[in-house]
Amino acid sequence: MNLSPQINRHTKTAQQLIGAAALAVGAVFSLGASSGIAADRTLTVYTYESFTAEWGPGPIIKAGFEEQCGDCSVEFVALDSSAGILNRVQLEGDNTRADVVLGLDTNLMAIAEDSGLLAESGVDTSKLSLPVEWTSKTFVPFDYGYFAFVYDTEALPSPPTSFEELINAPDDVKIIIQDPRTSTPGLGLMLWLKSVYGDEAAAKWEALQPRILTVTKGWSEAYFSLFLNGEAPMVLSYSTSPGYHMEIDETEQYQAAAFDEGHYLQVEVAATLKRSPNQELAQEFLTYLVSKEAQSAIPLSNVMYPVVDLGDQLPESFNRLITPASTHLFDPEVVRDNRKQWVDEWLDASTQ
Repeated sequence: MNLSPQINRHTKTAQQLIGAAALAVGAVFSLGASSGIAADRTLTVYTYESFTAEWGPGPIIKAGFEEQCGDCSVEFVALDSSAGILNRVQLEGDNTRADVVLGLDTNLMAIAEDSGLLAESGVDTSKLSLPVEWTSKTFVPFDYGYFAFVYDTEALPSPPTSFEELINAPDDVKIIIQDPRTSTPGLGLMLWLKSVYGDEAAAKWEALQPRILTVTKGWSEAYFSLFLNGEAPMVLSYSTSPGYHMEIDETEQYQAAAFDEGHYLQVEVAATLKRSPNQELAQEFLTYLVSKEAQSAIPLSNVMYPVVDLGDQLPESFNRLITPASTHLFDPEVVRDNRKQWVDEWLDASTQ
């Protein structure tokens, strides 16, 4: 989301673009909407900031959908994170302006559904290509990826290939991670460790502390501001991150470490709000979101796997990414019921 996340999370040039493209929480992106279009054909979509950025998939998907629908407009409201999207619609309740929320993930699905604010999508997801079976009638998946530690091959030619190797790595091997309370990858790492170690997760977090250089609020700070500037040889990101560097930057310097324990899966999703007066238009948008045309923008603008088979349209670099030995994923209800307890466990272990 995660990816990726699922942000065009993986380009050096994005360091300059982020400052210009990311607006304050709640800022509205009209992205060139025509003022002459009737309000009842304007679809308001709450999503995360980088989805709407110049280098993100938002502008591409907006243009394609508006060309298809003819007399409609897509208006993005950019929020700071997936959790921020959920918090906003929960706070607004039935008074929300949103027609669609785009950018939640499997870890937030049960919490979002419990709000009672979401409607069935009406979208056929049976033919989508995902590493897990998809049964939700409410949420439409639009990309997926695996959390992984990306490393600098010049600074660390032989990276750890398991959590145990990482924990026992030399003192100069440091990692940058994100806070699970504010970051989707941070939450993903917490769930990844919990999935691998169960009741021993707290002890593993304590053992991992000497390897952690810093914990950032979000992914962008960790990846762009610190990792790409050489502050540490490893950063928590996505297995797809190297795809962008190989394809656009034409370098293999940054790669993802394949862990023996397998990797935790993130599926990003979109859903329609019940209160939306644009139910039909929302369904059209979600259907377009999983079309081959829209999905072709995902690999290099959101740097995640598409949910349809793109064939030879998939960037060649994606065929050279790591393949997880196994997939970890908690049911959304398990995350909902245990998230607070597991975050407290992480906090306690991090302060030892």
